[in-house]
This record gives sequence, C-alpha cells and structure tokens, in this order.
Amino acid sequence: MNRKLVLAALLFFLALAGSASAAGNDTPRIDRRQARQQQRIEQGLRDGSLTPREAMLLGRGQWRVDRMKQRFGRDGQISGRERSLLWRAQNIESRDIHYKRHNRRHA
Repeated sequence: MNRKLVLAALLFFLALAGSASAAGNDTPRIDRRQARQQQRIEQGLRDGSLTPREAMLLGRGQWRVDRMKQRFGRDGQISGRERSLLWRAQNIESRDIHYKRHNRRHA
C-alpha cells in the first residue's frame, strides 16, 4: 500500500511538472531536458534502480525546477541569466538522478 501511495505522489508531481513546462516562454531546450529527466526517473522506478522514496524525491526536484521556470516567466519572457540559472538547476537534478540510480539501492 505504501509503495502505491508513493507512486501516486510521484505521478502527481510529474503530471504537475508536465503542465508547468507546457506554459511556454519559448524554452524548448529546457523543456526537452526536463522531459528526458522525468523519463529517466520513470525508467529507474520501472527497472528497480530507484526506490519509490528516491523517485518521489527526484520528482520533487523536477517540480522545483518547473516552479523556477514559472517564476522566471511571469514577466512574459525568460532572460539569458534566467536560462542559465535554469540550466544549472537542471544540472544539479541530473547529477542527483544519476547518483540515486547508481547507488546500489534497489526497490
């Protein structure tokens, strides 16, 4: 039962992240990278390289990047500096995904 709850929470975060990234502001590279990272999390959950808790935490990190993008886009455009900050945040999340998928903990 607990695993189902964690999986449901993860799917909620991923769905929320998908709707936030669809908001626009012309950031196709950032959006594609965000989608790839979400796929990596889902794949790790499916193949057992991520525990449900790790997947939930990684989903929360992706959600934070999406919120950052929304905040930056409130004025109608995302500046070069803001793109750089988003890219850096995605780098951090990507490293976290890699680490958690290869830390020898399995579901």
